[in-house]
Amino acid sequence: MTLNKGMGGHHSAAAMTETWLTPPGIIQALGSSSSFDLDPCAAPKSRPWDTARNHYTWPEQDGLRLPWEGRVWLNPPYGRAMTDWLKKMSRHNKGTALIFARTETEAYHEFVWPYASGLLFLRGRLHFHYPDGRRAEANSGAPSVLVAYGEEDVERLIQSGLEGAFVGLTRPVLLHMVLNFEQPMPHWREVVCDAIKNLGGMAKLKDIYAALEDHPKAKGNPHFREKIRQTIGRLGLPRIDNGQYALFA
Repeated sequence: MTLNKGMGGHHSAAAMTETWLTPPGIIQALGSSSSFDLDPCAAPKSRPWDTARNHYTWPEQDGLRLPWEGRVWLNPPYGRAMTDWLKKMSRHNKGTALIFARTETEAYHEFVWPYASGLLFLRGRLHFHYPDGRRAEANSGAPSVLVAYGEEDVERLIQSGLEGAFVGLTRPVLLHMVLNFEQPMPHWREVVCDAIKNLGGMAKLKDIYAALEDHPKAKGNPHFREKIRQTIGRLGLPRIDNGQYALFA
């Protein structure tokens, strides 16, 4: 959640509310709310979805003063206070933060570049959600980045399936990338077409799911089934029966 002009004071939508919710798909892609132990600046208790197993809710609880434990999800206030939140996150060094990709700011130079393990610059601009769960029609007004602190959260970023550009910052992460990412990951269209080809040129959705559930593109991505369906739709593969598709002749 973000407070105090959540998406940035320059953005027209910010005038309507001071509370902006993290898109639920991001939390799911990073392992679901149950994989985070704490959200220290969470939305009010009437929030439509959880972001962690435990929440500190402003103003009843001041997450900057209270102790942090375990893996932390942090969507901090997008104003001057953000520096204080990132300072505490850098010291805790276990979790992921969602912030604007303003890489020239003091907060980045003080508490992101020197301490973070990896960054995922998200493609496009996010649409945050209102306190009642509705998705804002206007985008956030600036690009966003997921900042991982600790190797576990770097791995979550890499395996998330979220579209964007990943940048490793620490030596172990860079070594991991060299050892495991020398070959570019194939596009979903190639993966889906190869799966159908290996299944005889036509296949039911459930068989495609089963064939790809252990593929690197699908592993760690709870939304891989939706991605497969989306890819089939974009490719325009002929539907020959209920839930059954074929490659082009």
